[in-house]
Amino acid sequence: MTGDHQAPAAWVDTTAAAPAGPRLSTRGLSAGYPGRTVIEGLDLDITPGRITMIIGANACGKSTLLGVLARLTSPLAGSVQLDDADAASIPRRRFAQTVGMLPQHPTAPDGLTVAELVSRGRHPHRGLFDRWGTADTKHVDEAMRRTGVAELADRPVGDLSGGQRQRVWIAMSLAQNPKVLLLDEPTTFLDLSHQLEVLDLLVSLNRREGTTIVVVLHELNLAARYADELIVMRDGRIVANGSPTEVLTKEVVADAFALDALVMPDPLTRTPLIVPVPGGAHTGSEPE
Repeated sequence: MTGDHQAPAAWVDTTAAAPAGPRLSTRGLSAGYPGRTVIEGLDLDITPGRITMIIGANACGKSTLLGVLARLTSPLAGSVQLDDADAASIPRRRFAQTVGMLPQHPTAPDGLTVAELVSRGRHPHRGLFDRWGTADTKHVDEAMRRTGVAELADRPVGDLSGGQRQRVWIAMSLAQNPKVLLLDEPTTFLDLSHQLEVLDLLVSLNRREGTTIVVVLHELNLAARYADELIVMRDGRIVANGSPTEVLTKEVVADAFALDALVMPDPLTRTPLIVPVPGGAHTGSEPE
C-alpha cells in the first residue's frame, strides 16, 4: 500500500457515477433469533448506487439487519425486497448473482491460495456441470487487479497481513460481480492505514462501477467521511437516516450511543467530526 488514498465519498463528485443498480429494501421486517426479536417492523430503502453505512451501539441490530438483507437468515416477519420482488422468492443462486456479502470474520481453508479463494466468487455464475471458462478467468483476474492483489495470486491466504487478506476477500466478492455489496465491519482489527485502504477501495468500486455498497461500521468519524448516507440504529430500530451532516448531530449521538460529544466540521472534509467529552459515556452495552 502506498501513502496515497482514494478520496473519501464526501470529497468525490458523484454526478459522474455509473447508473444506479437494483433497489434493496425491507417492508415490515422483523428479525432475530429463537426466543429473541432484535428488529421489529422495519421499513428501509437502500439508495441504489450509493455508499450506505449502518452505525449504532453494540447489540442494536446492525449485523442482524445485514444478515437478513443478504439472506443469511430469514425474516421472522415482513420481507426483504429486491426491486419489486420478495427476495425469498428469488432462487438463491440468482440472488447471489446480484447481492454479495462479506461477513465479519470470513475464514479460508488452510493452504488455499489467493487465486483459489478469489475463484470461489464465481460459484453463483456456474452450474453444477459447467466447466471453468474464459469469462470466469476474466472476472477473477479483473477482481484481483482492481483490489491490488494480483501479485499475491500464488500466496497462501494465511500468510498475508490483515489488510491484504481483507482485500483478497473483497476481490472474491467482486469476482461474484454483484450489483449490491454488503460488508459487515470490514475494517475490524485492522490498523488505521489498512482501514483507510479498505474504505478507499470501496469508494473506488462505487464511483467507477456504480456498485451499491452497504457497510456496518463502528468508527463514527470514518463513517462520516466515507458514507453518502448513514443509517443510525438503536434497539433494533432506525433513529436517524440521511446524509452524515443531517444525521450526526449531538442529540443523535447522545441518543444512539449514550455519549456526550462535541460535533464539529472535520477540517479536511467538512463532514461531521465527533469528539467525545471526557466522562461523557452514559452506559455500557453488551456485545452484539
